[in-house]
Amino acid sequence: MEIVKNIRKNTILILMITMLVLVLVLKEDFASTVDTLKNMDYKYLVLAFLAYALSIILKGVISYKVVNEKDKYSLKESIKHNVIVQFFNGITPFSTGGQPMEVYMLKEHNIRISHATNFIMQNFIFYQIALVLFGLFAVSYNMKFHLFPDSPILRNLVLLGFIINSLVAVFLFIIAFSQKFTSFIIYHGINLFSKLKLIKDKEVTKERWKERIAEFHKSTKELKKRKLLAIEGILLNLLSLACFYIVPLFIVYSMHDFKSITAVDSLVTSAYVLIIGSFVPIPGASGGIEYGFLSFFHAFLSSGVTSAVLLVWRFITYYLPMIIGAIVFNFDEGSKKYANRNL
Repeated sequence: MEIVKNIRKNTILILMITMLVLVLVLKEDFASTVDTLKNMDYKYLVLAFLAYALSIILKGVISYKVVNEKDKYSLKESIKHNVIVQFFNGITPFSTGGQPMEVYMLKEHNIRISHATNFIMQNFIFYQIALVLFGLFAVSYNMKFHLFPDSPILRNLVLLGFIINSLVAVFLFIIAFSQKFTSFIIYHGINLFSKLKLIKDKEVTKERWKERIAEFHKSTKELKKRKLLAIEGILLNLLSLACFYIVPLFIVYSMHDFKSITAVDSLVTSAYVLIIGSFVPIPGASGGIEYGFLSFFHAFLSSGVTSAVLLVWRFITYYLPMIIGAIVFNFDEGSKKYANRNL
């Protein structure tokens, strides 16, 4: 059972990294961190959770609008799918596990795989554009107001992450709208995999992909006609990211600190943290995310408070969504079929 094996393997890896991170985070200021956690105001934690939940709901709204198959696919189903996606993204490197699952779930709603793949691609393009725009805002804001102490390591990591995300956005545009380029990449990939003995019948595989590419690019042409959808998709993704990035502010408020950090500080700093985390090749970007969070938020908060905020933030935005996603996944018959068919 390949999928279940991978889930178990990655879950063990995540648990091991989590334990290591907990030791590293708590070892320097354990008493202060625990004391801070004990005296939290839970109503602000509720706001932090609601802000994150709203970011997931907005992702569901975007998927629903992109698919635009009201007779096959409801908004409720779209939101449920995005909850399940959090689980598969959380247990796979670079958050790559959610997209194949999402394609399969759309297929279960009688949406063709080629169309489902196209919808996922459109959605990802909108997300990447929003991510780059938010990153550009964060970098520009910090250059003007110098929120963080100058650190060559952090500066280079942020620059690398920003460049990678920008290149991904450009690459996606080229794949989506250039049939020749896409065919070139796919066919050369098939030739390479054939030489590596990973593909049995090269010509049959090429013919199959030829049909898929033609249908895929036929669908992407529709996106050019749906310019309003593209604008709406990017704006909703920006709003979803803003809800995600504002979570640390409410956590800091829950610790009775209303002065150390502003809403803009939270947005910019969270964007920096996620830029670094976007290229860490470990499920949940574990290790890199925590390092970035402690490094950047320490510019505003004391060590004990920063560690406490990190632990709560990581639970709300990573561990809890995975737990909820796993529960929803296990109660969703279509998702379980996907796992069973990959035994």
